[in-house]
Amino acid sequence: MRATSLALALLTVLVAGCAVNQSGQPQAGDTRFIAGDGRMQVFPAAERKPAPAVEGPTLDGGTASLAGHKGKVVVINFWASWCGPCRAEAPVLKDVAAKTKASGVEFLGIDFKDRKADAIAFERTEQSGYPSIFDQPGEVALSFQGTVPPAAIPSTLIIDKQGRIAARALGAVKFTDLMNTVTRVRDE
Repeated sequence: MRATSLALALLTVLVAGCAVNQSGQPQAGDTRFIAGDGRMQVFPAAERKPAPAVEGPTLDGGTASLAGHKGKVVVINFWASWCGPCRAEAPVLKDVAAKTKASGVEFLGIDFKDRKADAIAFERTEQSGYPSIFDQPGEVALSFQGTVPPAAIPSTLIIDKQGRIAARALGAVKFTDLMNTVTRVRDE
């Protein structure tokens, strides 16, 4: 009985995503799931770091890159078809992408650690209206280490017109928060 209780306690910790150190921050190299509250955190312009190079094959058979959107505000969303919060936020991302496209804002999805067939089915259902890079090995996600914990999905980044990380949200985003932040960064 005691072994069963210990096993359940360990499973609870793993499922809860306790990938943090005593300060509450993710540890370097940690790849376990990390939950977030979806709030947008905006970085002051003087403290923004350049976004790493992002490029890869898309789910629809093409290729996409962050460099292909140079000079524009780009919203990058890390997602997976097996992620419940990713499914919940998909309509929000689709709506904000549609409402901001005419003003020059671009969206790019990063499908993280997923089966390609499942990701394609998810895209077919959601019809996001923007491309998603298929990042099964997680290499794109790892390039953002220090800004986005490698296993924090969903996560959303807003890249400013200068190619710097202007804002981030760990967890499912809410329409008003995302729209307001995208508009703020776009209007800088």
